[in-house]
Amino acid sequence: MAETSPPSQRKHLVPLLVLLCLALALAYVFRDALSFEALSENRMRLIAMRDAHYALTVLGFVVAYTVIVGFSLPGATVATLTGGFLFGTFPGVIFNITGATLGASLLFLAARWGLGGWLASKLDASEGRIHKIKQGIDKNQWSMLFLMRFMPVVPFFVANLLPALFGVAFHRFVISTALGIIPGALVFTSVGAGLGEVFDQGGRPDLSVVFDPKILLPILGLCLLSIAPILIKARRKESL
Repeated sequence: MAETSPPSQRKHLVPLLVLLCLALALAYVFRDALSFEALSENRMRLIAMRDAHYALTVLGFVVAYTVIVGFSLPGATVATLTGGFLFGTFPGVIFNITGATLGASLLFLAARWGLGGWLASKLDASEGRIHKIKQGIDKNQWSMLFLMRFMPVVPFFVANLLPALFGVAFHRFVISTALGIIPGALVFTSVGAGLGEVFDQGGRPDLSVVFDPKILLPILGLCLLSIAPILIKARRKESL
């Protein structure tokens, strides 16, 4: 007979499903608003709002960014560019990191509350390969968390969900998120800071800049640095 989750766990799934439906609804409603074209069309109004109500614009921007990341809506890249366009590379990068970290933390907590605790206990009680993977992650949490943030190929929402499902401590998740997204946020915020000239020329931002060797190689270097403790541990075990 298939094992079912306890009633208390099923109660937690209800609000999680509601959040999922809300995320889908928001993604549909704002499918055209969270785009580069929308930013281009509304740039003058956004600048006027920023100049007239700077603090309120910052607050609204951070809240909007938090919602986008918290509900995994398409448009996080556009939001990052907007932060650079409105506020410059600095302090725009701080606002971007703040919104992204808050949104990621909310998604982490939602996943942890809905499924994470139950799934983590199942993984702890499991045997075989899955249990070994779980043990490996537990022994190298900091390295794995930073590696997921530094790796350009890991989707942001995946890096938010997996730690919750594997029972990672919340404070470790927050710290690794806030620090780990700095390189990428700095690159895209700086691209956003130069959007004024791009808009004047009627062009689009060149997001391929992240693959420029001058940018990509340092990021890959951070990836290697993050897994260095794992490699060192493996070498020590081999030498014993």
